[in-house]
Amino acid sequence: MAIIRTPDERFENLPGYPFASHYVEVNGVRMHYVDEGAGAETILCLHGEPSWSYLYRHMIPILAGVGRVIAPDLIGFGKSDKYTELEDYSVQMHYDSLVGFIHALDLTNITLVCQDWGGILGLPIATSLPERFARLVIMNTGLPTGDLPMSEGFMQWRNFAERTGREMRVDKLFELSVVTPGHLTPEIAAAYEAPFPSGDYKAGAAAFPLLIPLKEDDPGAALFRETREKLKSWTKPALVMFSDSDPVTGGGDRFFRKIIPTAKDQPEITIQGAGHFLQEEKGEEIAGHIADFMGRTAT
Repeated sequence: MAIIRTPDERFENLPGYPFASHYVEVNGVRMHYVDEGAGAETILCLHGEPSWSYLYRHMIPILAGVGRVIAPDLIGFGKSDKYTELEDYSVQMHYDSLVGFIHALDLTNITLVCQDWGGILGLPIATSLPERFARLVIMNTGLPTGDLPMSEGFMQWRNFAERTGREMRVDKLFELSVVTPGHLTPEIAAAYEAPFPSGDYKAGAAAFPLLIPLKEDDPGAALFRETREKLKSWTKPALVMFSDSDPVTGGGDRFFRKIIPTAKDQPEITIQGAGHFLQEEKGEEIAGHIADFMGRTAT
């Protein structure tokens, strides 16, 4: 398990990302996280593929006025350490790393804010450690169990990722995924590519699409089935917000609102004019919805 670390200079002068870096060692690997704000409320923001905590930069200042915002970089992404080989990445490794991260920081009273793999990993953790979680905010994600066909949009993405592998251009991917005209400047696109100086650093990004279960006995499928069942009896507040222009997860909001009893108690919010990375395009709006949600569900 060879581990490498992106040089710090790759992260200098990133637009809109003034946050101090914090690190914790989990299972022998260093994880980076943003830690802003304070208070009894913990807001855990989990990113997905192939982004990092930079995705939450528009939301962090607003949410820091509500509580303590923790935005980690998953192993293989952002400023966290990276395994160099694809086979070192698995659903179990990422799950264990995030559980270890939560325990290392002793996070409690957590509002989970999750998107993409942030939800695929975060929701199983929340339902396994319910005593640490107070609320769920679910965005553009799913719980694939291999029992139903994946969307055409996802399969196109998976095939693309399998073809490109370590040659994946993360900056170009964001340029294609953002639907707001003129929103993604070259400097912002470069910030998403910053963690990956070369293909050696991209094993995690190359691996993630291939870890989605396509068959019922694939690794992770049983965990995600168990999570679906636990969500059917989830009693704490849950807010579902998907964007209107995501070909990968479109329609998934209906699934979560159907199976989570408490999601029916919240407004049906659709983020208009945003693609898969809705935090990038509509971060301030989303943060406002989350702050309102936390306010009306305060205990």
